[in-house]
Amino acid sequence: MSTEFHLTAAAAADGPYVLDIDPKRAGWGYSSLRVLDLPPGGRHSFAAGDSEWIVLPLSGGCTVLTDDGEVFELTGRESVFSGVSDFAYVPRDAHVQLASGAGGRFALTGARCERRLPARYGAASDVPVELRGTGNCSRQVNNFGAAGTFECDRLIAVEVLTPGGNWSSYPPHKHDECRPGEESELEEIYYFEVEPAHGTEGVGYQRVTPSGHGRGTDVLAEVRSGDAVLIPDGWHGPSIAAPGHALYYLNVMAGPGETREWLICDHPDHGWIRSTWPEQPVDPRLPLYEAPAGDAR
Repeated sequence: MSTEFHLTAAAAADGPYVLDIDPKRAGWGYSSLRVLDLPPGGRHSFAAGDSEWIVLPLSGGCTVLTDDGEVFELTGRESVFSGVSDFAYVPRDAHVQLASGAGGRFALTGARCERRLPARYGAASDVPVELRGTGNCSRQVNNFGAAGTFECDRLIAVEVLTPGGNWSSYPPHKHDECRPGEESELEEIYYFEVEPAHGTEGVGYQRVTPSGHGRGTDVLAEVRSGDAVLIPDGWHGPSIAAPGHALYYLNVMAGPGETREWLICDHPDHGWIRSTWPEQPVDPRLPLYEAPAGDAR
């Protein structure tokens, strides 16, 4: 069942996209996410408009062509659970064509922006892979589009992988008000995939609670592959992976701040959990995979 903030895979489709979230649909100002399935030999064209975009293969590879004559060959990957992917950045006001010989699924992560930066290729081997938390709060973060890792005007995008039975996005945190040096104001989209196991698709869970700012976002969602959760405000977390099923989510963030940065505030009732992490080892199942050595092209 879809709600205002939890969009199931079927409910969020529009035109060629199996998931299409733009600022108008979300009721906010900046963040966008489209997910595109291409059959073998498939092609798709889109106009960047007033947003910058990162084309990220979720499965399969593709060629990205821009009207400025840039061509990027993305090797991609088998699935989000099998490896880090290379990606392509395309600027606002560009016209873009994707083509895939073998077919695949591709995420277009976007943010309304002012500056027009050059189109660029991002190698999988350059993606910092971070292990965050310990014990049953252990998770893996692929910082392909993080602030300070890859230059964008407003867009921030990362991937998080959580082993089955673990909690991530924990302790609950927020970034819904601008407090210089302490907290950023960022709209956020979570896009989920759940690793199948023993012939079952699996589920995960996402919680968001009101922070007293914005729209009073309150979500307790059972999420499946292809679902998304919108977070305009509020304490978000945990994201819970069911035992036996690793949980993947793609985070897309953008906001009005003059500085592109991810500054968060922990929930005052739960932030103490961080003090227990030095006493525990990182989950030995992590990393699920590492970025490959050398240029992925």
